[in-house]
Amino acid sequence: MQISFLPDAAFVFLLIFARVGTMLMLMPALGETSFPTRLRLVFALALALVLYPVVFSEFPALPPALGTVLTLLIGEMLIGFMIGLITRMITFCIQVAGSTIAFQVGLGFAQNVDPTQGVQGALFSSFLSMLGITLIFVTDLHYLLIAAIRDSYILFRPGTVLPVEDAAQLAIMTFAGTFRVGVQIAAPFIAFGLIFYLGLGVLSRLMPQIQIFFIAMPANILLGFLLLAVLIGGMMGWYLDHVGKSIMPFIAR
Repeated sequence: MQISFLPDAAFVFLLIFARVGTMLMLMPALGETSFPTRLRLVFALALALVLYPVVFSEFPALPPALGTVLTLLIGEMLIGFMIGLITRMITFCIQVAGSTIAFQVGLGFAQNVDPTQGVQGALFSSFLSMLGITLIFVTDLHYLLIAAIRDSYILFRPGTVLPVEDAAQLAIMTFAGTFRVGVQIAAPFIAFGLIFYLGLGVLSRLMPQIQIFFIAMPANILLGFLLLAVLIGGMMGWYLDHVGKSIMPFIAR
């Protein structure tokens, strides 16, 4: 039995795991902080093992110099970091929408820990984030993320120089699109807030003796929840459409 292939196999597997593991630690749905770290690590190892026979031919032979190996390893990690970070930005729109909705309905002060981000956020933001991650799995959009990991070896071949300028431009466009889509999702609540507070301003001028804003606060919250119940289907459909379209640039066609 010949074992001379083992150094090359270990070298290629290390490079695959470096890119796949970095992407999975940052990608939405597959790399959420609510998932145990060991579970994500095992999934990254399993996915790297599955991709090994598919992308083995894309890698060069084991170089004799340690510096070249480290250079290739850092390059793979940078590519994984770039793709994972940009795909993570895609889902930030739901946090923007949730925070905007919370302020419009008067619940901006109600904060809790968002399990998808690991930081404190508005209640609406946490709820919509969890719902968005659930719908990504229900609608099989996570398969697009796995396809993006596979097709990254077509778009960014191992050993090539990372296109920093193009990556920065794509990151800026994605980040700007995140705020645009977040505002679009929350647009009905923004219109509701403008109309509601305009009406309260008129009433406060007509009846200055009554604390209109204090009395109307429960009504604002109630109407906000009713509006959310009516519009949540369309809002999440818009969100899923945005996620699907934003991932497509990373799919080789």
